[in-house]
Amino acid sequence: MTCSTDNIEGPHTGPFFAPSWNLGRITLKPQNRPLVMGILNLTPDSFFDGGKHASLEPALKQAQSMISAGADVLDLGAESSRPGAESVSQEEEIQRLLPVLKTLRKQTDIPVTVDTVRPETARIALDEGADAINDISGGQDPQMLNLAAQKCCGIILMHMKGKPLDMQDSPRYQDAVTEVSQWLHQQCLKAEEMGVQPGCLMVDPGIGFGKTLQHNLELMKNLKDVAKARPLLLGASRKSFISHLAEAPVENRLPGSLAALAAAHYGNATMVRVHDVAESIQFLEVLSHIRKI
Repeated sequence: MTCSTDNIEGPHTGPFFAPSWNLGRITLKPQNRPLVMGILNLTPDSFFDGGKHASLEPALKQAQSMISAGADVLDLGAESSRPGAESVSQEEEIQRLLPVLKTLRKQTDIPVTVDTVRPETARIALDEGADAINDISGGQDPQMLNLAAQKCCGIILMHMKGKPLDMQDSPRYQDAVTEVSQWLHQQCLKAEEMGVQPGCLMVDPGIGFGKTLQHNLELMKNLKDVAKARPLLLGASRKSFISHLAEAPVENRLPGSLAALAAAHYGNATMVRVHDVAESIQFLEVLSHIRKI
């Protein structure tokens, strides 16, 4: 299979500019603001909406709601990665994922990413019409990088110190921004060596994945340094760092989540991963117009 390398950026005008992301069949190009990825958790134990969309009909209803609200991408996850989460079997992950993915692919052509660390789950999802892999382990399994190269698909490489079960057990860095950015850069180089096209790669600093409050804030303040001119995804929606600043339970963290979107906008992130699609798009649109004045 020949991978397309077409990644035309167009003129760099205005205060916001973020790299496009090549998914093989389509290239996603931000215009004036970050693109919005809607989160569709197919698990009973995710930290915010666990269990709400764990069966087919509620999941499809939520997917259509996010599409109607203007989501650019849907991210399907069938294994929770919240702090302290236990791993599930590959069979369980696939059983949760496939009915929704297969039905969704018949209903819409919106780009779909699959949130998994397992190459076999990713392969099955790509064969069923997913467009990209969202790998929170950052491509540490070479089979995942090889798969992305073979399939000519998009792949997101996220930084995580440890695993979900233990990642928040006293994470330490000498310099979080430098260490995270260097690690992501090295993983991207490995991916490129295995045949993944540079434009198909996206990096994610992994807010809340093996980071303290201070680490999270430093990373969000310095997204351009983390990205190193690559497409970058920021996933900060309703995460616990907000509660450390505003003592807000998860159901009341939308305002803090929107504040993180401002960091993404000013940091020229290509995409943001959110639970609240309509509110996020409205916030980003208004901020975009203010910045253009």
